[in-house]
Amino acid sequence: MINGPLLHPPLLHALAAAGHGAKILVADALYPHSTGAPATASRVYLNLCEGMVPAQAVMDAVSQSVAVEAITFMATAEGKASETVVDCQQRLAGHRHGNGQTIAWSGLERWAFYDACRAPDVCLLIATGERRPYSNFLLTIGVP
Repeated sequence: MINGPLLHPPLLHALAAAGHGAKILVADALYPHSTGAPATASRVYLNLCEGMVPAQAVMDAVSQSVAVEAITFMATAEGKASETVVDCQQRLAGHRHGNGQTIAWSGLERWAFYDACRAPDVCLLIATGERRPYSNFLLTIGVP
């Protein structure tokens, strides 16, 4: 079920077609959009120009529109959360999905993240204009 502030028709369509357990990739401008997700995944390009649309804005809008139960992020080369990830964790702190649980966060190193994003359950790639490196998120849709 879709709730929230989204107005973008292709994005709404792709989210409405996704179900429980499906995954959504929110990718920065540096991500390999054409090869970094299954060919069957819908692709929505919001990367109008550098910085537009930022990953944080996409994360806010998507998390208000579908129940997000888990978020996996691409860890930095040092194995840490990037500035964008920390910002998103702070903004989404306290968000709960359908069963009342808070969103589970985890990180994967770059190559493991790419592998996870190419899995067949990734149904949507959203390309952002985010230029800060390691600003990539794989969201798992839960039960509303």
